[in-house]
Amino acid sequence: MDTPNNPEKKLALLVLAAGMGSRYGGIKQIDGFGPNGETIMDYSLFDAIQAGFTKVVFVVREEIADTVKEKFLPKLKGKVEVEFVVQSLDKFVGSQYQNPARTKPWGTGHAMLCARDVIHEPFVAINADDFYGKESFAAIADFFAKDTEGHHAMVGYTLENVLSEHGSVSRGCGERDEEGFLTSVVERTKIVKENGKIISKEKEGDRELSPDTPTSMNFWGFQPNIFDFTAELFDTFLKNNHEELKSEFYIPIIVNEMVKGNKGKVKIISGSNTWFGVTYKEDKEEVSRRIKALVTAGIYPQQLW
Repeated sequence: MDTPNNPEKKLALLVLAAGMGSRYGGIKQIDGFGPNGETIMDYSLFDAIQAGFTKVVFVVREEIADTVKEKFLPKLKGKVEVEFVVQSLDKFVGSQYQNPARTKPWGTGHAMLCARDVIHEPFVAINADDFYGKESFAAIADFFAKDTEGHHAMVGYTLENVLSEHGSVSRGCGERDEEGFLTSVVERTKIVKENGKIISKEKEGDRELSPDTPTSMNFWGFQPNIFDFTAELFDTFLKNNHEELKSEFYIPIIVNEMVKGNKGKVKIISGSNTWFGVTYKEDKEEVSRRIKALVTAGIYPQQLW
């Protein structure tokens, strides 16, 4: 891959770190999991830099912005360009759609849109609290290094490998065509294991899902033209959903509308086998154990930075 100094091959990492962590019961984005108190974000940043990413953009809530800056700016100095963006309830939200009773952020799609003014190159959007594995960062960097068609990408994980033993999870479940391009992705917000089956709890009733469904863990690769499409779609979303205080504008909503409307193509790239994340407090011990095992195996150094 071209070196980070090649301006023709710039690649940004957009870290979505503004979530509330209501089910976790704390600020999981900056909680320590590694042997020296490293956050999950630390490992993603390390993997991205190793893969040749040239910029990191953090999307944060106002109340944790200073903490995130203090924690990560010294580590990233001299390695990549760094930007911080605050996801506020009124950003890109017209006054007619604002409601003082709303406290919940507008979701991952809105978080991505908040970075519109600072990202002008291909970029990869990830969750701050998911561990994706170095192979995934290398694979998507390779995709953008070789892409000549202006396609987007989704790193896909196998559904049965990305569930929690401690409760329901929200996952973007995808379908693909014969060429490996995404044909649809649906955010299913309450997936559980029941009696040996994977079930999505929905208004219409229970839906059984295939264990090998290609699943989005919010590891997306986008061309910068996604922002114009996202802004238009978010405006429509606000018109239809602004009165619902818990409505969220997810990235899979954007991708699904783009694919269905033939506005862009999304290649599914296989993810690594080492994904894990924290949804519940009970997940922390297992995540810490798995990171320790990777360090012990020499996949990561004892001291990352």
